[in-house]
Order: sequence, then C-alpha cells, then structure tokens
Amino acid sequence: MLLRCLLAAAILGLAQTAHAAPCGNTSSGFEDWKGVMAKEAKVEGVGAKGLKALAGASYSKATIAADRNQKSFKYTLEKFMEVRGAAAIASQGRKRLAKNPDFYAGLERQYGVPPGILLAIHGMETGFGGFMGDTNVVSAIATLAWDCRRSDFFTPHLIGALKLVDQGSISSATVGAKHGELGHTQFLPGNALTYGIDGNGDGRVDLTDLADAMATTANYLRKKGWKPGKGYQQGEANFAVIKEWNAASVYQQAIALIAADIDR
Repeated sequence: MLLRCLLAAAILGLAQTAHAAPCGNTSSGFEDWKGVMAKEAKVEGVGAKGLKALAGASYSKATIAADRNQKSFKYTLEKFMEVRGAAAIASQGRKRLAKNPDFYAGLERQYGVPPGILLAIHGMETGFGGFMGDTNVVSAIATLAWDCRRSDFFTPHLIGALKLVDQGSISSATVGAKHGELGHTQFLPGNALTYGIDGNGDGRVDLTDLADAMATTANYLRKKGWKPGKGYQQGEANFAVIKEWNAASVYQQAIALIAADIDR
C-alpha cells in the first residue's frame, strides 16, 4: 500500500512538473507560474501578506530590458570611473564625512568598516540616496525569478521579498531599482532579510532610512569577512570582501579607489 502511494505521488509530481514551466523568456506563462511559485513560497514560510503580494505581481518589461542591456561593466576602469562620476562621488563623500563624522566613526567602531567604503558604495549605488529606483520591487524580483537566465539566483531573493512584506519592512507597492534592489545602497531582498539592521532604533529595518541602510551595509561587509584595520585595495585583505558586494571587476576597483580618496 505504501509503495503504491509513493509511486502514485511520484507520477503525480512528474505530471505537475510537465505542465508547469519552471521558467520562461517572455511574459507568456508568468501568471501560471505565480501559482506554482506561491506553493513553494508557502512551504518556505511565506505568509498571507507575502502570498498576496506575489499574486499581485506583474511581469516587468523594464526589468528585463535593464537586465539584458548592462553595458557599463564592459568599460575599462578609466571609462567606468568617468561615466559613473567617481571624482564627484569622492568629493561629496568627503563632505558628508566631514558633516557627520561621529555617525561614520560609530559604524567603524561597531563593524570595522571605514567610512570611505560605506560612502563610496552609497554614492555609487544611488548618488547618496538621490535616486533609489522607480520599479515595483516584488514585480521586479518575481520577473527575474521567472526569467530563465538566472532564476536559481533570484528565486531566494523573491522569497526574501515576500517575507519582508510579511514583516512590514516593505509592502507590495514598494519601489526600488530595476532588479528589485532596495534603499540607499540597493540591497537585494534576500540580503536585506538576512543582514538587515535597525540602525535608528525604531524597531524595524527600513533601507530607505540612512541609518538603517549604512548599518546594514557595514554589517553585510563584516559578515562577509571584512577584517578591521586591514587594507582594501587590490591585493589587500579586504578587497575580496568588496567582490562580495558586486561581481564586476571595474566596480570593485572603482569602490576601492573612491573609498581611498574619501578616507585620505
């Protein structure tokens, strides 16, 4: 009896798999996939609010266009620094540090990450909070989890986004960057869930709040292996941790150089 039940369950599972495409390259099938994804999300502990947010997600053509048109990381370092305004970021970073030195000193005492790194990331990601995105976060992440190019990478971040909705850290209407990144330093939702810090003590993690975002960024780097007091240029101990922030080599080098300019 048990064997027959197991065989029947296996056959049913195969049939369901055959009828439910695990990913796609266009919007076709996205709505059906959301139902399949909802079952997986529920197993992963996503609650009613998160499941409702998933049900309301739309296929984001803007996200797909951005994901398939990433040109800047193909630039030389010099071109990348020019295009991203590295000199201006360093200049503004120094002014921000001079204006609020105790804030950044406190973060360095707690996490070991120097101000230049945090300010370089902040400037590079959102122009110091000037533009944190205009794309619905849940829709963007759901679209990337559905898309066949990197569904395995983005599916955990979709689960993270839905759990953030459950927690009240974001809502189904929250906007972020084209790939669903959140806040001042553009955290993917799964990382926001794992490394998020309530920096201002109000009882919730809100990455559009500067204190929360900076503390979360410092915490992420420390948890990824940042060694307090060690260098962060290429060949030095902490450069490998900058790689954990972004996989593009020109981005890593730019962050290190801008940070050194701020910390000088």
